[in-house]
Amino acid sequence: MTHILLIDDDTDLSAMLGEYLSVERFIVDHAYDGRQGLKKTLTGKYDLVVLDVMMPELDGFEVLRRIRSESSVPVIMLTAKDDNIDRIVGLEIGADDYLPKPFNPRELLARLRAVLRRTQTNTEQEHHNPVAQIGVLEVNSFKRTASINGRALDLTSAEFNLLHTLVKQAGKIVSKDTLTKKGLGRGLEKYDRSVDMHMSNLRKKMALHNLGSMIITVRGQGYQLANEA
Repeated sequence: MTHILLIDDDTDLSAMLGEYLSVERFIVDHAYDGRQGLKKTLTGKYDLVVLDVMMPELDGFEVLRRIRSESSVPVIMLTAKDDNIDRIVGLEIGADDYLPKPFNPRELLARLRAVLRRTQTNTEQEHHNPVAQIGVLEVNSFKRTASINGRALDLTSAEFNLLHTLVKQAGKIVSKDTLTKKGLGRGLEKYDRSVDMHMSNLRKKMALHNLGSMIITVRGQGYQLANEA
């Protein structure tokens, strides 16, 4: 069964979500402040973390920063309704997805399953031939790792999936709609800039190895990965 950590100081909401997700066959643990949530997350026993932004002790952004310094565990952030700044900051720091409060528990369930699908085992074909290489860039879909000149790229789950999607269609323009479906496991929403933020983070990480320009923005259409590094 899938093990979820819910970090939120709203005890009533946490209890309701815990009961709902338990019925859906998730094991749910709780933390009610940022410091406790960080400590539990870093034990490494969770498949996914749901993290509220407004938290006592440490706010959600600081918790996420510290998580990302040590772990690539998928994180869905709970943000204030219509607060685009919170969403952008969360994605910049390394959140895999976000959900504005208030929300329907069924929508959280859908987001959980979408993120988890991205981190589960790949197709049988990819098991047999999991490594794709373009110049000095290597992506292993089975191990879910990427490296440049043999040096590992520290990617979040969403960043890896977006890179993997581009690698599989190297040299071709991939639409934001396709990237959202393949990389984030959901449909593209109006004014949704999640893919842009993840791509910006991914480009910065590749730029540390002088490959930032390998990801090309095609205005009005999507993104393209150059055929040569």
